Amino acid sequence: MEYKPMDVLKPIQLSTLELDETQPLTSVEMGKLWVTYTGNSMSFQILTYFLQHCEDEYIKTLLLNAIALGKDFMQRIETFFKENNFPIPLGFTNDDVNLGAPRLYEDPFYVHYLKYAAKAGMSLYAVAIPLVMREDIREFFVYCSQCTTILLGQINNVLFEKKLISKPPIIPTPEGNDFINKQDFLNGFVGDVRPLHALEIIHLYDNIENNTTSKALLLGFYQTVKDEKIKALFKRGLDMTEKSVKQYMEKLHVENLLAPSFLDHLVTTSTYPPFSDKIMLFHKVDMFSMKIRSFGNSLAVNGRRDIALLYGRTLINIGLFVDDGANILIDKGWMESPPKAYERI
Repeated sequence: MEYKPMDVLKPIQLSTLELDETQPLTSVEMGKLWVTYTGNSMSFQILTYFLQHCEDEYIKTLLLNAIALGKDFMQRIETFFKENNFPIPLGFTNDDVNLGAPRLYEDPFYVHYLKYAAKAGMSLYAVAIPLVMREDIREFFVYCSQCTTILLGQINNVLFEKKLISKPPIIPTPEGNDFINKQDFLNGFVGDVRPLHALEIIHLYDNIENNTTSKALLLGFYQTVKDEKIKALFKRGLDMTEKSVKQYMEKLHVENLLAPSFLDHLVTTSTYPPFSDKIMLFHKVDMFSMKIRSFGNSLAVNGRRDIALLYGRTLINIGLFVDDGANILIDKGWMESPPKAYERI
């Protein structure tokens, strides 16, 4: 079935609406363009290394597509910045990757990583689109969202075709409409505990999927990082992620629902660093920061107190991890500042 939005939506022609590209960038436009550029400069280096150690032709095409999109997004943002006399972020460069380093991850891991990264990008663009007022920049983020949606479709097709992932859990089709009429709907610890509903299931599934990918990436970083303080932080991240994932898996398994599996077996035993300590630390601080939004979304649709408690504990641990990681980045002079408001005092 072909979907054409303009077959449903009537166009609105406003004679007073002019695309004035000379208007200064707003804080929303500055911030979202800045973070999109910085994130893609990081991904570009990571994916370029992955491409050096990829044998599967389908997965290689996915990597090439993702690299092409990242490069395209950055070039378009650079044009916006130059037109507005905005300094182009330094981001990450070839100095942050060693393309000659041995393989650190197996080919299937790249597909899981691409899905995680694409989902993170989609959440960024989704926030930007309703807030951006300049039409040319709004259209850019719509373009980013559309491209990433297509890439995600390709990723899911490869994951499923190569049996690298299972379908989300199957539950019975409702026989009719149902309404909640008892407070025990919220129970999770004592009394009658109802089965998980569909929104709780899919967010548990999604958080497991995200965190098993995050843990495997972090395992490779832990094996190759040089700085002992960062290595200790990575070990902490590994332990807390594994504990959380097992708890989420248990919530699904107790109801005989399938959960995604750990991906640690897709990490090689190499200890030769392909990435700089700077990009690895930034990447994990960024990844854990994105988890805060994911768990916030999960809490918003959750109805059981036991699951809410799990998410709440995880959010506290993630917040502490991000804070400690950010402090190391600052201490080493590695944290580039986003654009900020006037300092009036």
